[in-house]
Amino acid sequence: MKALRAIASATVTPRAFLRVCQVGFGLVVLNIVSGGAVRLTDSGLGCPDWPTCSKHHLTPPLSFHPAVEFGNRLVVVALCVVVGTALVCALRRAPRRSDLVWLSAGLVGGVIGEAMLGGIVVYSKLNPYAVMTHFMVGIALLSVACALVFRAGRAQGAGAPKVAPRELLLSRIAWGLLLVAIVAGTATTAAGPHAGGAGAKRLPVPLADMARTHSGIVIATGAVVLGLLYLLERTAAPDSVRIRGRVLLAAMAAQGIVGYTQYFTHLPALLVGVHVFGATVVWCAMYWFVEGLRHYPPETVTQRAPAEVALAPADAGIARARIGVPG
Repeated sequence: MKALRAIASATVTPRAFLRVCQVGFGLVVLNIVSGGAVRLTDSGLGCPDWPTCSKHHLTPPLSFHPAVEFGNRLVVVALCVVVGTALVCALRRAPRRSDLVWLSAGLVGGVIGEAMLGGIVVYSKLNPYAVMTHFMVGIALLSVACALVFRAGRAQGAGAPKVAPRELLLSRIAWGLLLVAIVAGTATTAAGPHAGGAGAKRLPVPLADMARTHSGIVIATGAVVLGLLYLLERTAAPDSVRIRGRVLLAAMAAQGIVGYTQYFTHLPALLVGVHVFGATVVWCAMYWFVEGLRHYPPETVTQRAPAEVALAPADAGIARARIGVPG
């Protein structure tokens, strides 16, 4: 019992909490990529039941499609454990911060909702709208995971802008356009040949029309980013801001090359999978870029000796001398 009480009363350092958040972030990305693999290998109904693989068996039989589908479910299980741990760590973090607690709780709720949505995808026989929603919830979870990683490494607060309001506004416009582009890309995949399983319905929109719409939004997003980078260069923005902008532009250019290549090579599954992973890279790069437009001071943690907590200021010096804490 003493050991349990010691564990329950233990505090978590900011560095340890950051490490847990980083593991959670990695698992969120792996969840999105493994979910794409399920779809691209036509393994969406490899496990026809949920949460078990079949009505009478928790684990899948030794065959390819059930193993791929069940592998994605195991990633979700690991993700549930890590985000639950992150919430506990946020509550035990010293100092405790309300923003990190709420983000951790939101991540737990989102992962649970994503898992339940996976059941809806299975029972709806891979309804394209359910599959699209499943992916976009994954992007929402990725956003929360990014927020946790970035916030856990800096002080709480809005931060001081490094650039003018015009540049901040353009960054928000670019971010919003990127979100629309990802939604359109998800719809393009839903209209394409990779249904996730035999007999699954496709989005009732011509693939060529959906692809043109998606590429048009991507081009508009790239144009805004280019204009923003031009303004940053012209106004001599800090080097850290311009470097992040160039990384974002490079990620978007690479993603565009993969996108056009996969379309003109008739959507090979491997390239589509790379494109799905690229979407997470570009989204994180945009988040990283926007985060870098403000300056956040490092978090300062002042540790006080337990014997000092209940003492009046006049007695603090005596307490320091008794317990060997430097004055």
